[in-house]
Amino acid sequence: MSKNQHKSLLLEMANTTPTEFWNDSCSISELKYALEYGAVGATTNPVIVKNVLKKELNNYRGRIIELIQALPTATEDDIAWAMNEEMAVAGAKLLEPIYMATQGQKGRISIQTNTKYHRNCELMLQQTMKFHKLAPNMQVKMPATKAGIRAFEEATYQGISINATVSFSVPQALAVAEAVERGLQRRRAEGIDSSLMHPVCTVMLGRLDDWIKMVVERDGTIIDPECLEWAGIAVMKNAYKIYREKGYRTKLLIAACRHHRHLSEFIGGDIAITMPYSWIKRFNDSDLTVQSTIDRPVDVKIIEQLSRRIPDFNKAYLPDGMTIEEFDAFGPTRKTLQQFLEGYDELIAMIREIMIAVK
Repeated sequence: MSKNQHKSLLLEMANTTPTEFWNDSCSISELKYALEYGAVGATTNPVIVKNVLKKELNNYRGRIIELIQALPTATEDDIAWAMNEEMAVAGAKLLEPIYMATQGQKGRISIQTNTKYHRNCELMLQQTMKFHKLAPNMQVKMPATKAGIRAFEEATYQGISINATVSFSVPQALAVAEAVERGLQRRRAEGIDSSLMHPVCTVMLGRLDDWIKMVVERDGTIIDPECLEWAGIAVMKNAYKIYREKGYRTKLLIAACRHHRHLSEFIGGDIAITMPYSWIKRFNDSDLTVQSTIDRPVDVKIIEQLSRRIPDFNKAYLPDGMTIEEFDAFGPTRKTLQQFLEGYDELIAMIREIMIAVK
């Protein structure tokens, strides 16, 4: 063990608590670094894929050109998805030993369906079935939209381990878990084994906080600024409490770190935290210590301020704050879908530039 590993907060957390951490990237170099410090999974999405290609284009340009030349009728979208799949498969290969050692409960990489399908259950399922066959430890991400909730049940019934993304609220987390339970129940009724499956529901804490802060500015609301750093934490802790009470098979996953409490307030929980390379390094270089904080409640005064002053917090925090029909219109959902779509457009533009230059 290296000197740096010995000091690592993340390595100690991974070795001494049930709390997992994942690498929020499909970059092979970043995933290898994360694995040194105890990571047991990885995640991707259109923005991540675009950022990895932009940062490491020299590593991928040759393969992109090979695909363009080998597939003379392929569109730029076809090439982009081919690269997306290849990058996910490469990450899955690195994680496969963990997957095998834990009988499918760890060691997966999540690959995300086309954001353009967020309103279409059938199209999401078609792509999900394809992704599922790419590697034994592939996990498929779909958004927790109205159509996505329907897709989670059917995908689970088909034996696919899902990862619900574009999720920011207790109502979404509960709807995802219930959909998975229905899918698992259908499998049990037919005597189909589900022991290797590992469903996950993401709660994007930082993106919820971003939205709440934007709403406060938009509406000219006066509130203790410290409260704004606890909205996502309060939502996640409430979701985790209900998950434990209900005994759901689905595991909660924290995403979109904005500050250290998005990890340090959840140590000891049977949850996963996905974080980009930059945050993995920051935590490794920090003076934070491993202390069980999962059961430490958020100050009731903070929750009271948020509840009284910000209606969108109540939508996210309360179990009945939204109906499934309202998920698509929720502010963070609309904003994140837009960002994912823009990231995909930028990815396509990168492929197009290379394609046009290839003779």
